[in-house]
Amino acid sequence: MSVINIEHISKLYGDRMVLDDLSCSVDFGDKIGIIGNNGAGKSTLLRMIAGDEETDSGEIIFSRGLTVGWLPQNPEFPEKGSVLSYVCEEMGEDYGMESEAKSMLNALELFDHGQDIRELSGGQKKRAALCRVLLKDSDILILDEPTNHLDSFMADWLEDYLTRYKGVLLLVTHDRYFLDRVTNQIWEVDKGKVFSYEAGYSGYLKRKAEKEEMAQAAERKRQSILRVELQWVMRGARARSTKQKARLQRYEQLKSMDSPQAARQVEMEVVGTRLGKKTIEIQNISKSYGDRCLFSDFTYIFRRYERIGFVGVNGCGKSTLMQILAGNLPPDVGSIEWGETLKIGYFAQECEVMDERQRVIDYIRDTAEYIRTTTGKISASRMLERFLFSPDMQYAPIAKISGGERRRLYLLKVLMGAPNVLILDEPTNDLDIATLQVLEDFLDHFPGIVIVVSHDRYFLDRIADRIAAFEDGTIRVYEGGCTDYMEKSGLAVGKQEDAGASGGRNAGKSGGKRRADAGENTDAGEGPGGAGKKRGSYRQPGREKLRFSFAEQKEYETIDDDIAALEEKMQTIDAEIAKNATDFVKLNEWMQEKETTQKQLDEKTERWVYLNDLAERIEAQKSQKGQTG
Repeated sequence: MSVINIEHISKLYGDRMVLDDLSCSVDFGDKIGIIGNNGAGKSTLLRMIAGDEETDSGEIIFSRGLTVGWLPQNPEFPEKGSVLSYVCEEMGEDYGMESEAKSMLNALELFDHGQDIRELSGGQKKRAALCRVLLKDSDILILDEPTNHLDSFMADWLEDYLTRYKGVLLLVTHDRYFLDRVTNQIWEVDKGKVFSYEAGYSGYLKRKAEKEEMAQAAERKRQSILRVELQWVMRGARARSTKQKARLQRYEQLKSMDSPQAARQVEMEVVGTRLGKKTIEIQNISKSYGDRCLFSDFTYIFRRYERIGFVGVNGCGKSTLMQILAGNLPPDVGSIEWGETLKIGYFAQECEVMDERQRVIDYIRDTAEYIRTTTGKISASRMLERFLFSPDMQYAPIAKISGGERRRLYLLKVLMGAPNVLILDEPTNDLDIATLQVLEDFLDHFPGIVIVVSHDRYFLDRIADRIAAFEDGTIRVYEGGCTDYMEKSGLAVGKQEDAGASGGRNAGKSGGKRRADAGENTDAGEGPGGAGKKRGSYRQPGREKLRFSFAEQKEYETIDDDIAALEEKMQTIDAEIAKNATDFVKLNEWMQEKETTQKQLDEKTERWVYLNDLAERIEAQKSQKGQTG
């Protein structure tokens, strides 16, 4: 039963159509994860469903009597009041909820319930807002980036809560493990439309790959048939009147069809400055704030080309350590030395303050007009295009681009500095999944050191060789990715189910903490299962060698002549039909002969398409083998 009907809604920002005549529906029991590129309209769609923003046209209709809980990306907060009073404000006189509110606040590590809401950090405020929304026990939950500012333990808690939640859920998040665990449907927002997949994130990846493969196969078939038709049209100097009108029309129709368009993705090339032998050497550093010791006696020498992820609960000192590594903050005790060739690119957790009046291209040109890449010198404008900033967007003021696009722009600015050490503090916040996938691939080939702070278990499993965990004031290093660390440290309980195979979970099923097991999800390279493997063993599935059978090879060598003979026969038949137009006996015989011959010709043409497509794929496989051999 539909509980939300979205009927022909559109939204225009300036001259940019974000949502275009969009229609879809939400049924009872749906738990929908909404994904898409930054600026595609994900948050806009949620705000309109939640009633925070008007549509330009169309309407959104809710079933009667349903309550809605809404967590925007940037919630508003009162100027005064305690944390507890804020989260319980909409509970009215139901003081029995206070105990549940305190329990939920503790789960989200907001232990001082009487603290003034104004004293909280940005991340703490977002968690308080999440607690306030969950306490309403709404029929419909609409959550925009609820996993931002949640560490792994809080994310596990929220996963368990939403897995047991029996209402309708719509959420935007970049956390792919979270999507796999919680959702049973994916909406992909692209070019103003919504494409629905009845599956969790792993299932979405599989079905999208199948859909794209079908589109590519259809295009290969179209091209093959077009070549046959072109050969037929161009063959010899026969009179045009003898050619079949239907085939000429078919040729023109095939020629005018559009090829499937590949989705635009961020393009990144490996850039960097040469890295010398000496890297970053830390000797017995400690850091405290007041009476609180964040970490002490930490000694570590970063290896060349190392990929290391730092994890720990919020407030443990991860960002502080990144500031120290970047040279922006001194340790209280101990020493840190940087190699002479080091060039650090620091991507901070919070996007730097930008002059909203400045043009997008000038923001990048402030760092570099040109940059050297593996393919040569590339201008700032060209790099912006590769980061999905069109020429029109490049000359627009920063005020006109979305929060996610600003985050992507900031990332490009860091890379334009050609660093050989990348320090990334929560890089997955506000970046869309497509950008994250390309960033992960970029980091695989980056010729330098990568130091990452992240709560995104998928991202860490994908890129990290080593995990450094903050544990009660000390930092301990584990070999492997996030999954390996959770297993070795005893933090993982249970194991992740295959959301791709199951198509999601029953709304009321309890989850608990789980092990994000790389080997028990999907094929390598697709979804959380593939990404969970260590970088060194990350491989695409093996492909069976393609080849002709003996009979297919012989058939392939003669099929062009067979088709030509049938076409000649069809011309002879057409001539006989014209000659015997008044002899109904012979005319009937020739018409039957034409039907039989046409069927044979159609079958031969279909067979030619198959054999030609196979031949092209065999050649492509040989070429690929030659390049990698």
